[in-house]
Amino acid sequence: MKSRSESLIRLKKFQVDEKRRQVAQIEMMIADFERMAGELDQQIEIEQQKTGISDVAHFAYSTFADREDAERVARAVLDERLAACVNIFAPCTSIYRWQGEIAHGEEVPALFKTRPTLERRLRERIAELHRYDLPVIESWPVAAGDAVGRWIDGETL
Repeated sequence: MKSRSESLIRLKKFQVDEKRRQVAQIEMMIADFERMAGELDQQIEIEQQKTGISDVAHFAYSTFADREDAERVARAVLDERLAACVNIFAPCTSIYRWQGEIAHGEEVPALFKTRPTLERRLRERIAELHRYDLPVIESWPVAAGDAVGRWIDGETL
């Protein structure tokens, strides 16, 4: 009986040691990834300094049923300082699938300019104000000059 329990103890000790070895290996990998991420950040910063361009802005894009609705939402997010500028474009034709059918209609696109830290709040606010059941609000980072970044920072929260 003693040899069976001793075998079980040795097996458990082996399993624990193996898990510890795996954890140590994962910790080393995480440290390597963090080091590489830091090096990439440094390289990006060097390139941004060389060109004078950085991701200092975000654009959000959405379409509206009409110009009046686009202007209503634009004025609200500008008043709330969630965007520095909203470009409202000429109407366009949208062709899309909706509830199993192909549909098309005229919509008014708008491009919202904000800072990266406000991008999520801006998208959420546009969605709250939007009259569509399913508003599509897309966003992406934008490379812009430092002067543009300062302007956006000065005009938003």
